[in-house]
Order: sequence, then structure tokens, then C-alpha cells
Amino acid sequence: MRSRQLIAVTAALAAGALTLTACGSRDDKGGSADGGTTVVIGVDAPLTGDLSALGLGIKNSADLAAKQANEKKYVKGVTFKIQALDDQAQASSGQQNATKLTADKNVLGVVGPLNSSVSESMQKVFDDAKLAQISPANTSPSLTQGPKWAEGQKVRTYKSYFRTATTDAIQGPFAAQYLFNKAGKKKVFIIDDKKTYGAGLAGTFKGEFTKLGGQVAGEGHIDPESKDFSAIVTQVKSSGADVVYYGGEYPAAGPLSKQIKASGTNIPLVGGDGVKDKKYVELAGEGAQGDLCTSVGAPVESLASAKEFVDNYKKAGYKDDYSAYGGYSYDSAWAVIEAVKKVVEANNGKLPSDARAKVLEAVQGVNFEGVTGKVSFDEFGDATNKQLTVYKVEGDDFKAVESGTLAG
Repeated sequence: MRSRQLIAVTAALAAGALTLTACGSRDDKGGSADGGTTVVIGVDAPLTGDLSALGLGIKNSADLAAKQANEKKYVKGVTFKIQALDDQAQASSGQQNATKLTADKNVLGVVGPLNSSVSESMQKVFDDAKLAQISPANTSPSLTQGPKWAEGQKVRTYKSYFRTATTDAIQGPFAAQYLFNKAGKKKVFIIDDKKTYGAGLAGTFKGEFTKLGGQVAGEGHIDPESKDFSAIVTQVKSSGADVVYYGGEYPAAGPLSKQIKASGTNIPLVGGDGVKDKKYVELAGEGAQGDLCTSVGAPVESLASAKEFVDNYKKAGYKDDYSAYGGYSYDSAWAVIEAVKKVVEANNGKLPSDARAKVLEAVQGVNFEGVTGKVSFDEFGDATNKQLTVYKVEGDDFKAVESGTLAG
């Protein structure tokens, strides 16, 4: 008779939501057929739906990290496997997935999710289980620094939460500085999707843009599920703005840009890392040329440290691109691997009975050169790497324009 766990695994494989490395099967005690110990790294991301292009890149990149750790026998006696669950960019699904992952004692770390709003529903579940969570994409400052971070009251609520991406406290102002100082844009219309990520990003952008002397020509919100943005487009057209800043993600940003251009308002739409995907260009159409976005870190393709990752990703034959967060997902998974290695070596080559708590403690102290540069975490669990890049739509994709850090 098949166990409940095996039924779940079989269903996940059929749905394409679980990727296993070919390195020995698990037994009921967390062992593998070759006599070693199996460590599972959970992955939570939108694997279906509008944001799946980003989510699949996260999953595949974490999978690649596990495969390479196994090929190198990086942690003696340990086989790493990935268990990837689909949250469909929904907070309720994310919370359910967090509960599933914590129920499997072999899961010693989790990579994900993509959305800050999903992470809000997962953090306590992981923290209660002392299970390390490392997001390659969350940018809402409140996830690490508490709800009153903007007032200077920074408090780390969950010690189990980390991220390899920098935050919107930096990204929004970075975009404002580029637009005002470099692109010469002085009058902006600000739009957001009212979600945790979008509204937060738009807020930090507005604060810096007005501080620099920029004018806010108007503000509004949209429902990203609706693809008819005619009401807000009319407001943009009559505002006299020379740029639109959008806090949200590409499934809505693309059509919004297209409708703004179709109204005869030929001004660029600018967004954050949630906009940076080739699908944005497809959705926005020909008028997208010259639209801009910022994204975390330097372009992966430009980093010497990332060349091996890019080559190995291609060799692995994944049908989906690693997308905006692939390098950060790979580094997040590798941070778990490094933590497991430290714990195993400190315990005479074996995992201790309190492995989760020990791995969580070890993650806080990781420090290595990853795909995206130096990987380490500060006292809040935030990435110490604060670099960002401005991208512009040229042809059928985004091309890097300028990389740097927030001035001042």
C-alpha cells in the first residue's frame, strides 16, 4: 500500500511541481539508497499562472544548486533534493505549503517565495518550526525590519527569515535618483496595485522623488486582475506627467504601458524588479521601447562569478529561463547547503537531532562568494549586497543601462 507521503510525491511529480535529483531514493528515515542522509530543500514559488516565468526560474535554479552539490559531494554523506510547491502567488496557498514543508522532518531549509505578500503568510509557520527560509525575491522591508521600519523602529520579527535580494527601502529611492538625476524626469504619475510589494515600492519611490525636488502629477491604484485600465490612463493623459512609475508586476504593467501609449501619451513606464521579465515586453507591445525598470543586483550575465552558473543552467536543459531571480535562488539554496555542511562537520560528520535549529543558526553566519556576489546576511536577515541595476526595453527584452548603489 502506498504511504500518504508517496501519494503526495507522485501527485506533485505528475503536476510538474517536484523535481528530484538522480542520486538515490529516500527511505522512511530520511536516508538514501546509497546509505547516506537525504536533506530536502523546499522551494515555494508560483509555478503556474501569470508569474510562473519568474517562479520556474526560481525552482530550476535551486534544483541546479542541489544537483551540483551532489555532483561535487560537497557535504560528505549527504544527498540534497528539492521539493518544489506551487503557491500560485497566493498567500493562502503559501501558508498551506509552509505547513507541508515543516511537516517533513527532512526539510532543513526553504527557498522562496517570490511575492512579499505570500511571505507574510509563511514567516510565522517557518519560525515556529525553526526552519530557515531564504527568499531570492522578496523586497518588502517590513519582512525583516518590522511594520514600523519607515519610522526608524527596526525590529526583526522572525529570526528564521532571510533574503538574498535587497529591499524596496533601497530600490524605490534608487529608481527615483536615476529618473530625476540621470533621465531628467521631473513630473511623475504614480500607480500601484495595492499589494504589499507594489504599494511599498511606490511609497519609497515617491518619498525620494519628492525629496529630490520632483513633482507628483497624480496618483492612483489599479486592480491587477482587471486588464482594462482606461480610467487611470485618462488621468495619466491629462496630468502632464513625463513618466509613469508603477508599483506592481509585469502581468498588469505590460497592458498598462500598452494602453498608456495607445492613448497618445508617449511617456515611459518605469517599474521595479517585478516588471523585469521578457513577458512584459510581449504584453506591452511595440510601445514598450524605452520603458524602464530596476532590479536587484548586477546583471547575472555580466558577473564573472555567474558565468559558470549560466553555462551549467544551459547544460542542465531546463526549458524555462532562469529569469530575474535565478542567480539569487541558486545562492539562496547554496546558503542552505553551506549551513548544512557547517552543521554536519561540527557534529562528527552527521546531522544532529536538532538539525533544523542548528542549520538556522548556521545560515545567519554564512559568508561566501556566490553567483550574485558576496552572500551574507546582516542582523535583520537582509542581504549585505545592496547593488541594483536600471534596465531599459530594447528590442524584445530588457537591457542593462546602469548598475550601482543608492547615493547618500
